[in-house]
Amino acid sequence: MAYTEPMLGTVAAADAETRSAFLIRVYQHLALAVAAFVVFETVLFVTGIAERLAIFLFGTGGVAWLLVLGGFTVVSMISTRSAANMHNVQAQYLGLFALALAEALIFAPFLYQAFNQDGGEGTVVSAAVVTGVGFGALSLVAFTTRKDLSFLRPLIMWGSIVAIGLIVVAVLFGLQLGALFSVAMIGLAGASILYQTQTIIRRYPQWAHVSAAVSLFASLMMLFWYVLRLFMRR
Repeated sequence: MAYTEPMLGTVAAADAETRSAFLIRVYQHLALAVAAFVVFETVLFVTGIAERLAIFLFGTGGVAWLLVLGGFTVVSMISTRSAANMHNVQAQYLGLFALALAEALIFAPFLYQAFNQDGGEGTVVSAAVVTGVGFGALSLVAFTTRKDLSFLRPLIMWGSIVAIGLIVVAVLFGLQLGALFSVAMIGLAGASILYQTQTIIRRYPQWAHVSAAVSLFASLMMLFWYVLRLFMRR
């Protein structure tokens, strides 16, 4: 599908200088979200909360998946609500830091498990590097393509529903979701990054840079989650 004309009042309809300034602010705030995540995660490890979360979560057996699924649902709600408040900068910042904290809580037990495996630090670093490179490559594609990527929206929506269904079925019947599931979810996260990157340019006003960063951060962390999960299976 060909790239359509940008909507009036959006970043895409502005001049090149305005677009550049908007994107710089977006990725500055995305970096701020990542930094906040690292700070929150460090606090959870230093205080021993990460260890206690790991003991509790992995002691629940298959219920752990449902808890994580619930966590990602809450995160998605935070992201959606924050992104919707394009005219309320305070709400956007609240959403940004709330999302970083929520992601830190979700990741804490799994990062604790990863760090306590043989070569765990290398596993986490490798997953982070692959995630960063993948995110950068997908962003470049979204910036440079002339294709309208809106067709990805229903694929992302239905893919997410199918993934939730598979997780619930796996928990109820004691099934294992293997490496192929992680690969499929990495693909879903990549599609989400492509769609959201193009969307923030075509549909967001220039003052909604924090909201745009929140949307991208949620997809970035989803990508990191499944890359890390795949690497931990090695």
